[in-house]
Amino acid sequence: MQKRIALPTLLALILSTASFAQTGNRPSPAASATCDLGGGKSIKTEYSSPRMKGRKIYGGLVPYGEVWRTGANEASTFVTTADVKVGGKDVPAGNYTIFTIPNADKWTLIISKKTGEWGIPYKYESDELARVDMKVTKLPSPAENFTIAYDKSGSGCTLRMDWENTRASVEITPK
Repeated sequence: MQKRIALPTLLALILSTASFAQTGNRPSPAASATCDLGGGKSIKTEYSSPRMKGRKIYGGLVPYGEVWRTGANEASTFVTTADVKVGGKDVPAGNYTIFTIPNADKWTLIISKKTGEWGIPYKYESDELARVDMKVTKLPSPAENFTIAYDKSGSGCTLRMDWENTRASVEITPK
């Protein structure tokens, strides 16, 4: 038996496929943040920015004490064109992936030498360059969008991650 597809159905299928191809089916949009270290040197982070959408984030959607891909979709990147110190630990110029372990009072930033992975499950301990403590503070008002940003501080930058009611941050300085 031969099945026929009605023209309107066929057109809807073609249009939805084209729309999927354009968006890549990314419910969390791509975002980036850059730190200018001067002298043509910089740090750039590319990540996906999920939305809170009324959900409990830390200790809920993102469990405490477990490795998190730090965003959504692919793991977040950390590309530095200069040798830097992140929270006092040496990070040579290069391409890295970052993960975090959120807790209510302290976060850990993981800098991994492995790049190009989806993000979870985390199985990259042998590829870690460093684990760095991050300071945690409460935001004055809730942040709907997960945001990674760099704030200029002295000759370096403060890397900060804001979402829900939490800010996690760490100092980065040129080496």
